[in-house]
Order: sequence, then structure tokens, then C-alpha cells
Amino acid sequence: MSGVVDGILAQLGPAGMAQIARGLGADESAVGGAIAAAIPAIIAGMANNTRQDDGAESLSNALNDHSPSIFEDLGSLLGGGGASDGAKILGHVLGQRRPAVEENIAEQSGVNIDLIMKLLPILAPLVMGYLSKQKQSQGLDPGGIGEMLNAERQQVETRQPGLGGLASILDADGDGSVIDDIIGGLSGR
Repeated sequence: MSGVVDGILAQLGPAGMAQIARGLGADESAVGGAIAAAIPAIIAGMANNTRQDDGAESLSNALNDHSPSIFEDLGSLLGGGGASDGAKILGHVLGQRRPAVEENIAEQSGVNIDLIMKLLPILAPLVMGYLSKQKQSQGLDPGGIGEMLNAERQQVETRQPGLGGLASILDADGDGSVIDDIIGGLSGR
């Protein structure tokens, strides 16, 4: 693992993972493995987006709407209210690639895809809350947020080349940009 991923996992802690597992009606160890695979995927999607025009600025602005205290209120995420926010976040971060990313995480973690589809919308607001905390505590501007996420992606990819196939899913044409792939998917190209 690495800095941001480890930070999120530490903030969540064993009690938070257990609460998520109970909320999903799933085995704790399975959920823990899925969380460890899913967080780098969300981070990688965000890192890709920060490399696009106004991507880092958009993310920085979005972080202003997410509270670092989200970890103290996991019940709100598990109750469904936060899941709709999570779905919106995933729409921005993963776009049309979300189903492929979910399949990849399911394969990496050995967890049923239905569980992954429920888990990602819970994790996305947690990632945003953690990044909001980092932005505030470190005084990060949009460029600093982008640098942090891209450094994180590189660290994770060093340990897990291609993010277990995720990098190729997020950047289908291999040009280092996921935005053109998402736009191409939306326009049918």
C-alpha cells in the first residue's frame, strides 16, 4: 500500500471495515480485501482526471463539499444517503468505465461483483473526505492535489503494475488520458 491508500485504511480502521461489512451483510475479510483493491482504483481514476484541463481544479472545488468527518458517520453512508453521493462521484471519476472497473476489482479481490457494486458508492465519499482533510491540513492547491494523487498512483502501480489491469481500463487508447476515452464512450466513438 502507500500513503493515501494507507491513510484511508487507517482512518477507516478495523471497526469501520467491520461496520461496512455488517451493513452489506458480507464477510469482514472479503470486504477488507475488496476495500484494499477498490480504493486504489478510485484514486487512479481521480489521478487521471487531475491530468485533464481543469480536472485538478474541479476536484479541488468538489473537495470543499466533502467533510473529513465522514469517517465518524459511516452509518449515513450505509443507510443509503451517502451512496447516491458516491454514485455521483464514481460517475465523475470513472464515467463509462465503471462496470469494467467493478469487474476488475471483483477479479482482484475474489469478491462477488454485486458486493463491489454496493461497496464502491460507499468508498467514494470516504476517499473524498480523506482528500478534503489532506487539502485542508496540507494547504494543497489544485496542482498539489493532482501531484499527490499522481504520486500515489505511481506508488501503487509500482507495487501492482497496471493496477491489476485497471490502468488499461481507465485509459483504453493508451494515451495517458482517460477523459477522451470517457467522451468517446459517450459519443459512441
